[in-house]
Amino acid sequence: MADRIVPCPACKAPTLYGPANRWRPFCSARCRGVDLGAWANENYRVAAAAPTDGDEDASAPAPSGPH
Repeated sequence: MADRIVPCPACKAPTLYGPANRWRPFCSARCRGVDLGAWANENYRVAAAAPTDGDEDASAPAPSGPH
């Protein structure tokens, strides 16, 4: 299978995606570091609704009192 050229996720430069590119899918160590920094700063968070007071895990067993 031939190596492909893909855009670097950080800078969008054409990048070799194959064993010869040690930073794949990035074009360089710098772009890889920039992406790691974005993860560390939580820039890739998934939006979700905040839980309400009434939300409880329905699969969790109800607390039992003394018998």
